[in-house]
Amino acid sequence: MRYVILPLAALLCAPVAARDYGQQGTVYPVIEADLLQAIRTRLGQLEASGETARLNQELKRRTIARVNRPEPVAGIGLAEKMRVWRFDPTIAIDRDIVDDKKRVIMAAGTRVNPLDTIPLRMPLLFLNGDNPAEIAWAIARFKPNAAKLILVRGAPLELMRQRQRRFFFDQGGKLVAHFGIRATPATVEQDGRALRVTEWPLPTTKSPSS
Repeated sequence: MRYVILPLAALLCAPVAARDYGQQGTVYPVIEADLLQAIRTRLGQLEASGETARLNQELKRRTIARVNRPEPVAGIGLAEKMRVWRFDPTIAIDRDIVDDKKRVIMAAGTRVNPLDTIPLRMPLLFLNGDNPAEIAWAIARFKPNAAKLILVRGAPLELMRQRQRRFFFDQGGKLVAHFGIRATPATVEQDGRALRVTEWPLPTTKSPSS
């Protein structure tokens, strides 16, 4: 082993000399335009032609339209029969929650019900704002500030001006998906330590409170 290592060590310690091998291939000049300069030029052209102003106006128009009429929540139909179920909001803590001194405040696996500390102050009422019958039913059923009116479709700002009531919108359908709602009108109300979710068929000969 000694006779193998010594020649290798000597080779590694040998001086290394730099050598100029000359040009090994054709060298071409860089002819591509500077990217930043190209962007500045293009922006200047758009500004001069009025295209920038047009694009800004289009963006403004689309933004206002989206605010006035948000994207409808997909997959929500009209309630044809009453459907009632209980929703348990209890969650399980997946890891220890500690304070600044690493003392465990809440151990992993602990089950917590938010309703024990923060009750639902008023029912949540989900509506199709493009269905006048649903809006009329909701207005008749709940007095002002007695329920939170949440649209899954429609124009909340326009309805607020018309009805002088506050309307919200379930952006992206996060709430109806969370509660499992598939049809409107639907209500979410506290029932002890759980929530009662109801899909209401629109009344025909029955009163709005039925």
